[in-house]
Amino acid sequence: MNQYHNLLSSLEKILDKSDIEIDAPMSEHIYFKVGGPVDFLVSPRKKEQVAEIVKLCSLEKIPYYIIGNGSNLLVKDGGIRGVVIKLTDLKDIRMENNLIYADCGALLKDVSKLALDNSLTGFEFACGIPGSVGGAVFMNAGAYDGEISNVIKWAEIIDNNFNIIKLNKEDLKLGYRSSIVMEEGNVVLGACFELANGDKDKIEARVNELTSRREEKQPLEYPSAGSTFKRPEGYFAGKLIQDSGLKGFSIGGAAVSEKHSGFIINKDKATAQDIIDVIHHVQKTVKEKFGVELHTEVRILGEDK
Repeated sequence: MNQYHNLLSSLEKILDKSDIEIDAPMSEHIYFKVGGPVDFLVSPRKKEQVAEIVKLCSLEKIPYYIIGNGSNLLVKDGGIRGVVIKLTDLKDIRMENNLIYADCGALLKDVSKLALDNSLTGFEFACGIPGSVGGAVFMNAGAYDGEISNVIKWAEIIDNNFNIIKLNKEDLKLGYRSSIVMEEGNVVLGACFELANGDKDKIEARVNELTSRREEKQPLEYPSAGSTFKRPEGYFAGKLIQDSGLKGFSIGGAAVSEKHSGFIINKDKATAQDIIDVIHHVQKTVKEKFGVELHTEVRILGEDK
């Protein structure tokens, strides 16, 4: 923290003091409910503030990390050195004809609800994804045969020169859980989605169907970060894990879910290290049994305790 003694005064020139938290426990900001403290947690309320903070940290060589709703993150027990920029206060959503614009901190489920209310189809797949728009664009989030690349028109980002620019769908280079934004380490500030006019009853029926499937098959009663692993080409991660005999496998308070083997859960006051140990054991076992490498979909940040 000592090396950042001038950082607080610099941040206070950009943000209100109430939007800066020192030594914030990251366990309170991610779905897994684990993780040590971050030196500075900042919650900007304007896009221009985000750009200023990113520029400040970059020029001063201070590490910074962007988070949204914390639904796809694992923070290690030693916490994070530097700055975490939390974007959940940027959450406006507006609609014009069949276009919906949403700020980076807006929740996908709220975008899906607005689409449903206005009989727009195409966003049903995201009704149960707990993340925010920024993270969804960053990783081209998807579920139930739909993904962001199917509906996005353009995204607003902070480029490498700290300018706020728009990238159209083609320029975003969206692939399976990947994007140019992820490759370049840019920050997503918002996105515009182009949907189609549809039958409200059919849209609602699809949303209800997906919600029921999610509640029935996913361990929503425990803290987790959703699907822990990316889908290996030609396989399903959950089935590989189950066929490896790992359903219910646990270390400390972390476990492979008995309900869905693709989920690692915080079953009983797990530490981040417990979760990481389970991840590594699963990866090692699946590789030994099937010769398939599992790569984490969950982003892991921070340092060991």
